[in-house]
Amino acid sequence: MNRKNFIASMVTAGAVLSGAEGWAADKSLENNAKIKVPPYLKSGDKIGITSPAGYISLEAIRPSVQLIQSWGYQVEVGHTIGKRDFTFGGTDEERLTDLQQMLDDSDLKAILCARGGYGLIRILDHLNFDEFVRHPKWLIGFSDITAIHCHLNRVYNIASLHSKMCNSFPDDWSKAEPMQISTILSIRQALAGENFNYAVTPSNFNRIGQAEGVLIGGNLTMVETLIGTVSDLDTRGKILFLEDTGEYLYSIDRIFWHLKRTGKLSNLAGLVIGGFKVTPDDVGSEFGMSVYDIILQKVKEYSYPVCFDFPVGHQKNNFALKCGVKHVLNVQTSACSLQSL
Repeated sequence: MNRKNFIASMVTAGAVLSGAEGWAADKSLENNAKIKVPPYLKSGDKIGITSPAGYISLEAIRPSVQLIQSWGYQVEVGHTIGKRDFTFGGTDEERLTDLQQMLDDSDLKAILCARGGYGLIRILDHLNFDEFVRHPKWLIGFSDITAIHCHLNRVYNIASLHSKMCNSFPDDWSKAEPMQISTILSIRQALAGENFNYAVTPSNFNRIGQAEGVLIGGNLTMVETLIGTVSDLDTRGKILFLEDTGEYLYSIDRIFWHLKRTGKLSNLAGLVIGGFKVTPDDVGSEFGMSVYDIILQKVKEYSYPVCFDFPVGHQKNNFALKCGVKHVLNVQTSACSLQSL
């Protein structure tokens, strides 16, 4: 996953630094543990905005703050918005403190990450989720934020929201493209508790079938990075969705071999493939396989449905998905859909 020059951020918050490496080692839940869904939001609820990964300015998040306020929510901007430590939104300690304070703040009903980039993995093991578990809230973002989605699912079985972040909100809502509007509104709909039924144009590469299971996943590179850690996803019986950007085809192939060899692909209920923005091969070193070829090769011995070209990832058609919530995947020749339950 290459860093992207995202936009988004504004804040006002303190923070409490706590936790220690290895704290979560004994807290992993069984695969069949009951899913805990944070309370859905109502008018007047407060959403915190923080940047636990890359840098973003206060000015860049203003459009998102204004739109969220127009939805009837209050916004609290964290101290990391506008802070910079090279590529990061402040030092590791500053980002940790800001996110920790929001995790502990029972007045916040959701935490929106301002942008991705890189950096969350550097602070993840130092976060203390004790108060968050007692009073769970929606944690929102994608790309680098996949790390905390996976962590919440594997360690606590708490649902979270994979979606666009502040840097993807349009500067002028009145001039936004219909697709951009739809994807941003899907965040509002998810936070309000609406169920989704996303229709997808069938791909010739799809594998037909129907599956029901908890939806997990996110950025391919981050999912692989977490293998062997306490945040490692348990994919058994799950619907796994994956997307990525800025990777060479050989790297995508290598990662999928790793997923296969570690058993991540063997017992899925279904597989959903989102957008893959591939870095062009160097002239004379062409890989010779497409993303479709790479993935189908790795899952050919399994029988679960596979849906390609799903509208999620580093692209305009990046719709909100509830991680940790049961979904039904229906892949047919004439139509495909992913429906939350």
